[in-house]
Amino acid sequence: MAWPNIFQRGALLSQFSHHHVVVFLLTFFSYSLLHASRKTFSNVKVSISKQWTPSAFNKSIELPVEIWSSNHLFPSAEEATLFLGTLDTIFLFSYAVGLFISGIVGDRLNLRWVLSFGMCSSALVVFVFGTLTEWLHFYNKGLYCSLWIVNGLLQSSGWPCVVAVMGNWFGKAGRGVVFGLWSACASVGNILGACLASSVLQYGYEYAFLVTAAVQFAGGIIIFFGLLVSPEEIGLPGIEAEENFEDDSHRPLISGAENEDDAEPNYSIQEDKTITQVKAISFYQACCLPGVIAYSLAYACLKLVNYSFFFWLPFYLSNNFGWKEAEADKLSIWYDVGGIIGGTLQGFISDVLQKRAPVLALSLLLAVGSLVGYSRSPNDKSINALLMAVTGFFIGGPSNMISSAISADLGRQELIQGSTEALATVTGIVDGTGSIGAAVGQMRKQTPRQKVTDCWSHSNAWGELIRKEDLRTTDVPRETRGEYLHIIYF
Repeated sequence: MAWPNIFQRGALLSQFSHHHVVVFLLTFFSYSLLHASRKTFSNVKVSISKQWTPSAFNKSIELPVEIWSSNHLFPSAEEATLFLGTLDTIFLFSYAVGLFISGIVGDRLNLRWVLSFGMCSSALVVFVFGTLTEWLHFYNKGLYCSLWIVNGLLQSSGWPCVVAVMGNWFGKAGRGVVFGLWSACASVGNILGACLASSVLQYGYEYAFLVTAAVQFAGGIIIFFGLLVSPEEIGLPGIEAEENFEDDSHRPLISGAENEDDAEPNYSIQEDKTITQVKAISFYQACCLPGVIAYSLAYACLKLVNYSFFFWLPFYLSNNFGWKEAEADKLSIWYDVGGIIGGTLQGFISDVLQKRAPVLALSLLLAVGSLVGYSRSPNDKSINALLMAVTGFFIGGPSNMISSAISADLGRQELIQGSTEALATVTGIVDGTGSIGAAVGQMRKQTPRQKVTDCWSHSNAWGELIRKEDLRTTDVPRETRGEYLHIIYF
């Protein structure tokens, strides 16, 4: 096995300018902020569930229905939890549809405008959903569903745009390492969202939405004024010209790029001219590219598992082990830490091997064992965090690779003749199909184990393993106690 030249004598770093670093950081943190706002909703589900249900679960205090019905949506925590799951499903389906659209739009409009608009408008929707409705004490299921549909469509503008911008600046050489490290933006966003939510959760869940929405809106403004979509905007040669110069056998077969860059190298106003000259690839053509459908279907299965952790891990830790919500939020960070390490290391290995599929296959096989191990995690925070990190390594790592480095590889194939505008469309197809798989995963019916969790949430001993003598003192209906006992002791 030959060691790639890109890793010898610092060749990878020497080809990057400070513009590459700025683009890397801006796209990294722009998507991190988008993911942080999604993670906030996941981290405050327990608080939202309590707010949407009667304020007194103590059966010794009987409140008339008319006292709380005007301010609360559901009579029980179980119904509130099911509605929260419905919101996740609604978001993912709208997000999936939006990805297919955003990819096409991103290849035809200025990527900076699309990304900035999506960030700022999504921040406003999140503010209305989580903060304004709580301040006004206005609770309405129809409004929540409508806002989350719009939020999914707006948030979908993020990933295709940032991957396309990164693909414009960073070539195939060393892409696994660069994109593996860069794709940690989603995990960093999860960590940022968890930290922001846990830091202000004591004041109310509405402040968690307020803080993340404000930071995301500010990030959208910075993107609008600071992001460079491609090297040609400042007169630098595009990656096609660099790959042609380096005689890369896997370069896109796009003719005339070098002559155009050499003719007018000092102008930074070529953006409009370039856009009019380049014809974007069609949706059907993008689907017909080798590997696009296969990786899209694989990503649908993988994202189903990954987003189950994303949406429900803090809720699971809080209800299953009885840990405080803020503690569960902070502990869930270890899943993202494992994903960051996994994406970077697996991307590096795939660059060394110059093959990505074998690395993905091995990681996903090991992910099966890690999932089984985590399902048997004891009520110990240290062990749980370790198993969580291992699971994130084998699940989050391949997820980051497919959605970033492999999407960029697929969007710059040799078969794409006369069009450099395919990255956003291909990325939208891959991530959109993955989001459909994640949405299907959120539609699963309530399992017996979830029923036990609901039983715990209504029991006198919150989060503790229910024994026979505990069931006699809980509010579990007498006719269903046998079912719960059978499940617990099966």
